[in-house]
Amino acid sequence: MRFEAFSRRAADQRCDCLVIGAFEQGELGTEGAAVDRATRGRVKALLSRGDFSGRNGETLLLPDMTGLRSPRLLLVGLGTKAQFNRRAWRRAMIQAITALAHTRVNSAALALERPAARELDDYYFGRASAEITGSSLYRINDLKTSRRAPRPRLATVFVGPVGVASIAEVRRGLINGAALGESVGLLRNLGNLPPNICTPRYLAAQARELQGRYRRQVRVRIFDEAGIKRLKMGCFLAVTRGSEEPPRFIVLEYRGGRRGRAPVVLVGKGVTFDTGGISLKDPPAMDEMKYDMCGAATVLAAIDFAARAKLRLNVVGLVPACENMPDGRAIKPGDIVTSASGQTVEILNTDAEGRLILCDALNYARRYGPDVVVDFATLTGACLIALGNHHSGVMGNDDALARELVDAGVRTDDRAWQLPLTEEYAEQLRSNFADMANVAGREGGAITAAAFLGKFTQGMRWAHMDIAGTAWLSGAAKSATGRPLALVSDFLTRRAAL
Repeated sequence: MRFEAFSRRAADQRCDCLVIGAFEQGELGTEGAAVDRATRGRVKALLSRGDFSGRNGETLLLPDMTGLRSPRLLLVGLGTKAQFNRRAWRRAMIQAITALAHTRVNSAALALERPAARELDDYYFGRASAEITGSSLYRINDLKTSRRAPRPRLATVFVGPVGVASIAEVRRGLINGAALGESVGLLRNLGNLPPNICTPRYLAAQARELQGRYRRQVRVRIFDEAGIKRLKMGCFLAVTRGSEEPPRFIVLEYRGGRRGRAPVVLVGKGVTFDTGGISLKDPPAMDEMKYDMCGAATVLAAIDFAARAKLRLNVVGLVPACENMPDGRAIKPGDIVTSASGQTVEILNTDAEGRLILCDALNYARRYGPDVVVDFATLTGACLIALGNHHSGVMGNDDALARELVDAGVRTDDRAWQLPLTEEYAEQLRSNFADMANVAGREGGAITAAAFLGKFTQGMRWAHMDIAGTAWLSGAAKSATGRPLALVSDFLTRRAAL
């Protein structure tokens, strides 16, 4: 995709389709009114007849509009003027790109009204425009053998009109938004692949591809099972014991900052399929456990984004990747294993496996002397119960870091919510036989899972993101969502500017 900001009148922009917005009750904004004048009142006449209501997200494609440099005009509903905000603007943008994707349009000029600058400044206007376009044009990487619908032809998008004083910031936003759109595609593709294809070795191969693509910026190291044993990652190895698929520990280093600058370390849960192990899950929706590696996909995509956007920041990605399967060698409730940190863990539930592989990866992060550490995991159904599909959960040992992540989510409409993580939750993990248990009952399950990880992050500034409710959609719309990469990319971009 090619994105450009334009400053001329929308009616004068040469493209295959011009997109403008209209409010309910037939109201037009500044650009809409200018387009109406250029078409000698045809837009207003259409609205006055009631052929287009202006409801938020409604679209109507009009061919052969005289007076414009484009042969087509797409009307998009903005809702009521009094309630027009960033959320309404995003919905209008999504529906506009979706409508264009069903045409043979190669280029389009987006001239929708913008909310107040305090809600959508120049940078985020450009970034969101490119991000929404990429996301709306995404097609699931399915393996169907039937004839496929033709892919959208839209290849060039003009965004504006933009004032001369704003054009540099809009262009910066477009560059980062375009990079984000490509990286979100990588995340979603990995999440949507079936688990017999997207295995730990496949994730390792994807990391190698990133190294090949960004040879000067990204370095990758892959540990096989023997290497993981040398690292004494006993908790990680315990989870993978029941699977025929060999595990991989993937280390990615993006070197965009000055030499010696402490890196941001990102850790992603990479369980490529989770049966629950001996504590077997219920069969309904177990197929969705292929998404249990979305934390790993988030880390790979974050490294891809950092390289595409050329962030002046050092970022390390750590991905413990394995399957959790039941067989005669699988760990059992009551087993005790020793982590890489030397702490012992009593396994009370083998379906609480994500925290076991993450704890060893978090301990490995220490060797980098990190500035901050953030992990991403589809960790607990309890977080889905607490926050639904709308917010990712954020917990950690540093409130300022947690607030950075929450604020990044607000700016990018990829929302997160901070949950408490006080010492009382860690006390629930007491064991009669080991240093700690891996579960602490149903109450506060998302928080006690984070409290478990907190036992391996002392001395580091650390935050945990539970994305179990936001990483994918179920039902007829089943697909990876690409979250929380928008949040992560903003978090990294802000840190690169420090």
